[in-house]
Amino acid sequence: MAYQKVNADRRAPGHSQYLDNDDLQATALDLEWDMEKELEEPGFDQFQLDSAENQNLENSETADLNLDPIQPATSPKGRFQRLQEESDYVTHYTRSAPKSNPCNFCRLLKIFCTAIILFISGILIGYYTHKNCSSNATSSGTLDLQLYQEILKTIQAEDIRKSFRNLVQLYKSENDIEISKKIKTQWTSLGLEDVQFVNYSVLLNLPGTSPSSVTLSSSGQCFHPNGQPCSEEARQHSSQDLLYSYAAYSASGTLKAEVIDVSYGNADDLNRIKKMKNVTNQIALLKLGKLPLLYKLSLLEKAGFGGVLLYIDPCDLPKTANLSYDTFMVSLNPGGDPSTPGYPSIDGSFRQNRSNLTSLLVQPISASLVAKLLSSPKDRITHSACSPLELPNNEERIVSMQIQTVTKFETVTNVVGYLKGSTSPDRYIIVGSRHHTAYSYNGQEWASSTAIITAFIRALMLRVKRGWRPDRTIVFCSWGGTAFGNIGSYEWGEDFKKVLQKNVVAYVSLHSPVSGNSSLYSVASPSLQQLVAEKNNFNCSRRGQCPETNISSVQMQDDADYFINHLGVPTVRFTYEDIKALEGPSFLSEGFFPKRATKIEEMDPFFNLHETITKLSGEVILQIANEPVLPFNALDIALEVQNSLKGDQPNTPQLLALASRLRESAELFQSDEMRPANDPKERAPIRVRMLNEVLQDMEKSFLVQHAPPGFYRNILYHLDGKTSQFSILLEAWEHCKSLASNETLQEALSEVLNSINAAQVYFKAGLDVFESVLVGKN
Repeated sequence: MAYQKVNADRRAPGHSQYLDNDDLQATALDLEWDMEKELEEPGFDQFQLDSAENQNLENSETADLNLDPIQPATSPKGRFQRLQEESDYVTHYTRSAPKSNPCNFCRLLKIFCTAIILFISGILIGYYTHKNCSSNATSSGTLDLQLYQEILKTIQAEDIRKSFRNLVQLYKSENDIEISKKIKTQWTSLGLEDVQFVNYSVLLNLPGTSPSSVTLSSSGQCFHPNGQPCSEEARQHSSQDLLYSYAAYSASGTLKAEVIDVSYGNADDLNRIKKMKNVTNQIALLKLGKLPLLYKLSLLEKAGFGGVLLYIDPCDLPKTANLSYDTFMVSLNPGGDPSTPGYPSIDGSFRQNRSNLTSLLVQPISASLVAKLLSSPKDRITHSACSPLELPNNEERIVSMQIQTVTKFETVTNVVGYLKGSTSPDRYIIVGSRHHTAYSYNGQEWASSTAIITAFIRALMLRVKRGWRPDRTIVFCSWGGTAFGNIGSYEWGEDFKKVLQKNVVAYVSLHSPVSGNSSLYSVASPSLQQLVAEKNNFNCSRRGQCPETNISSVQMQDDADYFINHLGVPTVRFTYEDIKALEGPSFLSEGFFPKRATKIEEMDPFFNLHETITKLSGEVILQIANEPVLPFNALDIALEVQNSLKGDQPNTPQLLALASRLRESAELFQSDEMRPANDPKERAPIRVRMLNEVLQDMEKSFLVQHAPPGFYRNILYHLDGKTSQFSILLEAWEHCKSLASNETLQEALSEVLNSINAAQVYFKAGLDVFESVLVGKN
């Protein structure tokens, strides 16, 4: 019967074999103690018989049950409870006939004392084990932070400045292959693995042999885009800056027409002007900013305009920026090689004939040339207030604009290097910078971007050489063809789209690290804003300066475009800006000014701002690449969606109800799945892997199929920091005002509704999968 008891206990649900082993081991000790007593008492012969019977019974049971080798019990608690609950528990494992009452009492006392000692020992072992586990978890997090700081402390401003100056010396080369070779050689020498060139033959729209011109019909005066008079000498010795004051992929030719001031070119401006004048084949005088350029050009083209003179109002710029006579370049390319829209420019691909991407003749001009178009130029600075440029409506200005461009295929080069991850090498964090591309304007801010990514690689590889590796793979990319519409990054993304859709975790941009020196500005996906805020606060506490955190999810002119709008990848970018630039109209950065190295060094003479950007970006990269659970916040996405539905624009009850359900699902996901996974004691590798797959794909639900020209397909990003509503709903609402039909608005509402519903279903499916895994294990 004693062995039947053991067998029954082993089959009890949830009962550990270690508890049975503990019982058997304690029983063996009891039998040994009884045997010693019997040797001292009369009746030893009887004991031999009993012992032989017990021994035979033991052998029979061992053969029958095939018990595992007896091991020390991990916890005595189960045994102690059974001693208390079963009064006859001891008698199952001892001889049936005690020799005397005193001996029986001694045996019971000894068993009871042994149980008490084991119980107390178990409590002490459990306490110190728990304490050590907690200590190990804490120390693990502390060690990670210490590791990050050890890597980042090797980044020095002076090293970045030297790298910057060396790069600037190379840009004078007519061919950008020299810069690409220099970058590849430097990255390889630092120890980066598998550094390679990725080349694409793409269609570029380049300026002609002589600069464009604008001629006033009333006086016959001819001007170049910078406002300087035309001359034969200027045509023969035109600088590259003057040649590259053009709009890439604009229509070319000559147009003579009236100039009509359309201000910023929004729907209200055009509706007002069309009521006053016939705009067919006229020339629009358009300010850059407030809305995407491609969107405004689409409105002008639809209205019937034939040409556009594009400028930046000095009142929209910081006071420190004196750009009245400066020329600039814009690209009308929404992204990638225009001859292979939506697919990569690899050998054998079909090439479409798209020499221009608009029917408009578009010419960027300086503010000084705009002033010459005014009938009676006046002092525009009144009482320290800047007066915007405006062309009087009651006066007619006829001009002739001439644009020459050349379209041809050229090679664009990307430089790509890998640092393979140790535990999840199939998960990528992409770090993107840019380098100078031949045939484009002479700006040198690309050197800041390249110097910063090189400084981080240097710091990282110093640690790698000592045996450390990140958990996930870090991919370093220096893109070419950025000024023509992010061609290098788009083509690489389209080329490796299937791999990137599955494997890319995040994109960290180093596109424009220093555009000013007064304010640190961060652009981040909603899921990354909490992490970015933590890094900003940590950085300012170290420097003793903690201004208000400036983080938003807004559209940016950046090589991150493809990863945000076609792959739905969480993205972050740190940059220094002028406060006035942040307060002014958005989308001014669509104009590429030839910023000189001297100007960059004036903004950051000691390169301390460059060092700060490198360290902030580096810490975010390290944390995303190394944390077991991706540091993304699911709830912040749901909150961003609810905030985007606030305002005056119409919303349907279904939209608001869906947003509420999305928040509930995200809250549940955050509390039930993310918090336990962040606890090392509850962390299971398979659950962490599943959780990370959900986190990295959260934004993909918010990629809409159709967006207005120049608008992000990822609706989590807004037009600017001043508006929180969904940009496609704002545009549709403005469009609806001037039309009798609200079809455009209904389409936009449907796009947003489907996105929110897809996200809610996605989170719900993730919760169901985790619940199924738990049920299966139980």
